[in-house]
Amino acid sequence: MSDTYATNLERAQRYLERFRNNTTGHYINGEFTLGNGGKEYDNITPTDNTAIGKIMAGSTDDMDAACKAAEDAFEAWAATPGAERKRLLNKFADRLVERADEIALVESMDCGQAVRFMKKAAERGAANFRFFADKAPEAQDGLALQQQEHTNFTVRKAIGPVGIITPWNTPFMLSTWKIAPALAAGCTVVHKPAELTPLSAYILAEIADEVLPKGVWNMVNGFGESVGKRMTEHPAIKAVALVGESATGSHVMRQGADSLKRMHFELGGKNPVIVFDDADFERALDAVVFMIYSLNGQRCTSSSRLLIQSGIRDKFLAALEQRVRNLKVGHPLDPDTEVGPLVHTEHYNKVSSYFDIAKEDGANVAVGGKRITEASGALDPAGNYLEPTLFTEATSRMRIAQEEIFGPVLTTITFDTEEEAIAIANDTDYGLSGYIWTENTGRAMRMAKHVEAGMLWVNSENNRNLPSPFGGIKMSGIGRDGGDWSFDFYMETKNVCIAHGTHRVPQLGKG
Repeated sequence: MSDTYATNLERAQRYLERFRNNTTGHYINGEFTLGNGGKEYDNITPTDNTAIGKIMAGSTDDMDAACKAAEDAFEAWAATPGAERKRLLNKFADRLVERADEIALVESMDCGQAVRFMKKAAERGAANFRFFADKAPEAQDGLALQQQEHTNFTVRKAIGPVGIITPWNTPFMLSTWKIAPALAAGCTVVHKPAELTPLSAYILAEIADEVLPKGVWNMVNGFGESVGKRMTEHPAIKAVALVGESATGSHVMRQGADSLKRMHFELGGKNPVIVFDDADFERALDAVVFMIYSLNGQRCTSSSRLLIQSGIRDKFLAALEQRVRNLKVGHPLDPDTEVGPLVHTEHYNKVSSYFDIAKEDGANVAVGGKRITEASGALDPAGNYLEPTLFTEATSRMRIAQEEIFGPVLTTITFDTEEEAIAIANDTDYGLSGYIWTENTGRAMRMAKHVEAGMLWVNSENNRNLPSPFGGIKMSGIGRDGGDWSFDFYMETKNVCIAHGTHRVPQLGKG
């Protein structure tokens, strides 16, 4: 065991001690509470499938209380000057940085992500808050639209209390990504974290308790079929932002239909990375490996389909196979770990089921395709560890090329022409992101036009740019996050038309 790993483990155990010794509940109207009528369940770490504490699953009464608190606090928070919201949200970001070590280590133990990636989580969360904090003073600004005899101008106002439902894959960062713009816009928030990874949401609530007026931030733990359903149906909630599976998005849309809630969905993906013969070989190889095997492949924008042009297929796949074999699977707190355990046994079983599916459909398991059942270093075989896996000789209609596996599993498909690459890339119900590797600028422009995805990167891995729109098309989602697009969702736009007193008003009834 390295000194750094030992230190990480000691610190993590210290941070987790309070969660082990106390039931983790909710944060409602400025109070930490176990609620009314809920039931406890074990919070399991995927490192060895042991409990790291008890979580109180909330009741519908708890969700009602949270929604009422957000409703009561909304008017005052929306009326708070943008400059003051900016100050408070920057203070929130400062506290995130101060607790960065705690957030990273707790998150790694809770969801199984390698600490090398979680170390940056607090920094990214703080960046989310600072970016939207700085935009808070201008959130209500609109446009001036001139006519010859009228002037139109638009203003924006916060839509009201909003519900935020966040996932288990990178729960901390995605919570800040959704909640920061809502608060900057003047909305109050009810947050329902994923039931599998609730601990960083509790840390966020603790910081909210220090920084924000009571009722502005509320958090209820629990399950989608109870508290999640109640949130999406509650009349006080005016909009719901969800990050999750496409099937969950369909459920949430149905549940919110009667109250005509505004919906924003960031859902699943089966994202292609398209590598042409003329690509920068080493840079493309680096990006292909990083964008599927980092974060355990549990990332909505993972490039889980490699489309490789036939001219470099053999050379590229040989190099790729070697890189996949070299990936270090291990305990998430080990600084050398590149791939950690999958978040939960149920998901672990789902991902590993595709090993047999691939063989049945005629694909080749070039690397991996097995559960890890023997101890190695800090890796406990009782945890949810899989060998990083590479499928080759696949076709576009195989299940491994169509379904979101959401694990460290890459499916490769060969193509010959640009037109064939486009057809294969678009041959899916999803349309979140895509990646194109070519040195031909004209080809890059053509591919960017025709590949069906909300976001495309050319000669790059997933580069994050906060002012840019983030979101998908088709079954991958509705709406966009980022920059002013976030305010378009969390705010209502009002148009005001002022006459100059010079136009002719139509006359009726004058005889």
